[in-house]
Amino acid sequence: MFKKFRRDLKFRYGRQLRQLNYWLVARAAMMIISVLRLLPADSALNFADRVARRVGPWVGRHQVAVDNLRKAYPEKGEAEIQVIASDMWGNMARLAAEYIFLDALFDYDPAASKPGRVEVKGIEHFVEIAGERKPHIVFTGHLGNFELLPVAAATFGMNITALFRPPNNPYLADYILSTRRSTMGSLLPSMAGASFALAGVLENGGNIGILVDQKFSNGLDTTFFGRPCQSNRVLATLARHYDCDVYPARCVRLPGNRFRLEIEDKLTLPRTTDGSVDVHATTQCLNDVVERWVREDPGQWMWFHKRWEIGGGRRKRPHQAKAPVANTPG
Repeated sequence: MFKKFRRDLKFRYGRQLRQLNYWLVARAAMMIISVLRLLPADSALNFADRVARRVGPWVGRHQVAVDNLRKAYPEKGEAEIQVIASDMWGNMARLAAEYIFLDALFDYDPAASKPGRVEVKGIEHFVEIAGERKPHIVFTGHLGNFELLPVAAATFGMNITALFRPPNNPYLADYILSTRRSTMGSLLPSMAGASFALAGVLENGGNIGILVDQKFSNGLDTTFFGRPCQSNRVLATLARHYDCDVYPARCVRLPGNRFRLEIEDKLTLPRTTDGSVDVHATTQCLNDVVERWVREDPGQWMWFHKRWEIGGGRRKRPHQAKAPVANTPG
């Protein structure tokens, strides 16, 4: 009985301490945001970049990033690995600071005669998706400022529901969600039942946007940079069930606090012998697309994410994993 009491007490106070830590971190973040708001956008972003490059190597996740880079690029020397890690911290700091200035940063105007901060490649695909009365799936990864993609979609009249994972910190999550909703349209938190909500959007002829480069425990056995990983099957399963077009899209950070938003040609999805979308092969195809993007701009990806961590029981080798036969969303 005493052990149970001690365990309950530890749980109760542990939860309170965690909430206090969340609150303190959020207060500190809000103070930094308040200071950055006083600066012009370019000055604030450059300042955040410089600070992050100095502070990043002292953060615990820095070692995770460096270890991941060594395994992904065994041919690169230590100096080059550290440069990429530094670029990553600069990119992450800019992404955080850009939340404050999203309205000012996104200046793309299809009718403008001169280019602004944001350029768009693949305009015809944005226009096509917006004009077609059928469901589409657009996917991306954590590259550059990926938050600008839904803003661009709205500019072209594309009605899209974006699936996102809110931060664990509830105070920061509320702030980020309010910021996103003001510029990005419909948002769907990643939680239990999200796949059914996405299915409902597609069922009604809508469009969805999904980030596909995160670890997913108990996901399909796939590879990324030639290393085993687990990936979420939801996009491929939805594409199979609704037989809808799937488009890759990304944001590339350019010099001078500029951006290029790209939407590529729709994918030719792998098919099984009966003609339906091959869920496992399609999921691997998404990984291959993201890997190509990351290899082109390695400093613009989240290397501190534990993408290759395997969880949820015994892992099969990628070539042994069987493609799921179910064709319903979930």
